[in-house]
Amino acid sequence: MPSNASTNSGLPPAGDGDVSGQEKQKMLLSAETGHFSMVRALHLADLVTELNVMSVLSSMRYCLGDPHDYGAIWSALGFMPFGLFFDFMDGKIARWRKKSSLMGQELDSLADLISFGMAPAAAAFALGVRTNVDHLLLAFFVLCGLTRLARFNVTVAVLPKDKTGKSKYFEGTPIPTTLSIASLMAYWVSQGWVQEDLPLGVIAQGTAFEFHPVALLFVLHGCLMVSKSIHIPKP
Repeated sequence: MPSNASTNSGLPPAGDGDVSGQEKQKMLLSAETGHFSMVRALHLADLVTELNVMSVLSSMRYCLGDPHDYGAIWSALGFMPFGLFFDFMDGKIARWRKKSSLMGQELDSLADLISFGMAPAAAAFALGVRTNVDHLLLAFFVLCGLTRLARFNVTVAVLPKDKTGKSKYFEGTPIPTTLSIASLMAYWVSQGWVQEDLPLGVIAQGTAFEFHPVALLFVLHGCLMVSKSIHIPKP
């Protein structure tokens, strides 16, 4: 399962039984009959992957509510670490059951993009990082996460492997490391540093180029994710 934590792609090379399982999944997904054929095609690890996605809507809900009521934003930030837990567990379960999943390969990258790309950006927007330039900077961060995941999916087959068949290192920082920014935002919320009280204030206020310097954290993290020279050993 292509991801940036423990994933199904870390499984040893598939045996005949696993190939047979993948063919069965293909048949179920392409079947023209059966309303629930897609549900039957999912493996347990795939269902765990889907639990990864939990926090974006809560961030957006905060945008529409009272800016001094932090309940929704606390939920959004609090659910993000659970995304990391489920991202780790789907690979563990896949290796335990010795089953890789074609569906899981797609689900994992999509879930990671939402949980560790869209969710932190949405939370930052909810906290007040929302000028026109802020929007571009946050979009850059999300696109870096998207590009990083796409590159991983393409290169995972050619990266050096250990004896279990798992890649030895990540190229660029794994996308779940964006939780460091989520932790920082949680601290801001605890201190009441939101909306007009965001740390470092606003640069070029009142102009078309006004932005919050804290948005540059997302730009920096995006650049680290897509770096090819940074190699981080896999645990």
